Amino acid sequence: MSNLLGWATDHQQLLVWAGVISLIVFILSLLSLPWLVSQIPEDYFLPKKRQPAEWKHLHPAIRLLALMGKNLIGYALIVAGLLMLFLPGQGLLTLVMGLLLVDYPGKFRLERKLVKTPAIFNSLNWLRKKAKKPPLVI
Repeated sequence: MSNLLGWATDHQQLLVWAGVISLIVFILSLLSLPWLVSQIPEDYFLPKKRQPAEWKHLHPAIRLLALMGKNLIGYALIVAGLLMLFLPGQGLLTLVMGLLLVDYPGKFRLERKLVKTPAIFNSLNWLRKKAKKPPLVI
């Protein structure tokens, strides 16, 4: 116990910064998650196979920039979601939103499996209701 207290005393600045970052991520998630969830088409999870995104038909340079930006935001949300599992914030919802943005093999199957979890499905639809959007259909 005294070892932990000694460590906390020696690293006060680190603990303060961790608290500040946690608060910033918490506020950003509260502001951005409802908007992000409202942008998911209501029938997004219905097909067995993913439909190509509209931006995939754009110029290759624009497509590459959009893909890089989308993945960067997705990875940031995944990291923030993992942190929020231990710090204040909406960890599971943030993780789901990050996983929805990042591209990887088997992504659509995982998305469908996660969204079919009643707690996640109900939370997503609660956010959509607040944004005056129709509920997701699975």
